[in-house]
Amino acid sequence: MTKIVFLDRGTFAPEIDLVRPAIDHEWVEYAATPADKIVERLEGATVAITNKVPIRAETLETLPDLKMVSVAATGFDVIDVPACRNHGVTVSNVRGYAVTTVPEHTFALIFSLRRAIAAYAQDVVDGKWQESGQFCFHTHSMKDLRGSTLGIFGEGSLGQSVAEIARALGMTVLFAAHKGVDGLGPLYTPFDEVLERSDVITLHCPLMPGTRNMLAGEEFRRMKRQPLIINTARGGLVDEEDLVAALDDGLISGIGFDVLTIEPPTSDHPLMKVANRPNVIITPHVAWASFEAQTECWRQTVDHVNAFFEGQAKNVVI
Repeated sequence: MTKIVFLDRGTFAPEIDLVRPAIDHEWVEYAATPADKIVERLEGATVAITNKVPIRAETLETLPDLKMVSVAATGFDVIDVPACRNHGVTVSNVRGYAVTTVPEHTFALIFSLRRAIAAYAQDVVDGKWQESGQFCFHTHSMKDLRGSTLGIFGEGSLGQSVAEIARALGMTVLFAAHKGVDGLGPLYTPFDEVLERSDVITLHCPLMPGTRNMLAGEEFRRMKRQPLIINTARGGLVDEEDLVAALDDGLISGIGFDVLTIEPPTSDHPLMKVANRPNVIITPHVAWASFEAQTECWRQTVDHVNAFFEGQAKNVVI
């Protein structure tokens, strides 16, 4: 019987109904899978389902029965795709499921920081409103979004959806040209100009060699308007040590991050050292995770398994 193994079911919320593939199969799932258990748990499996558990070349060498990997995410950097190709293993990923949830989370971070919502809420909990003796008090600066400029790095479906919300709010939208690349056309604003003009910068691009640490010390020093820096894309797009230094030096006004280079972060992670500041919000990689988005993500994940066994593989990673 076909064995299907889900290596990290705990990446989906408990309330998400994980509909099983339609084929006759043996189903095995684990909440999480450490690196030293991957081979053992995939032994005899025809299909592996993974969100963030890596499948590398050395793993594939020991799994002759494995024929398909269904990635329950859009990002597939945890999979050694060339090695899968060499071993005849089909890899499929999900696409387009997060075009509402990630932009909404992005603006939740922007609103909270721009209007100091989290900071003021904490002040109320700490009793500062009561101590003020006034109907209101002013411990944090607030600014409107209307009339401000949003710099978007990444022009795919998520970046476009963020731009649609921004325009509806009366913001000026700039799509940044790729770093170090000229001649992309009139829809793009030069990279350095976006750094200089933006009141908010939000990242929606993949992590690749050309985008790793694309925002670092030199880029922060070019920012003239002390922007908010928002990252709901991938850890590694920003040099986190330089990001904290930019915050300390007043080059940026706040940080809203849903993704980090190390997840979960260690206690000495640069952003954990500033996580309790009123102008810093860190969420645990949940921008993708609305109920609706998780449901659609899983629907696609299972659909890809079914399609593979029907001989019509979908969303194959090339």
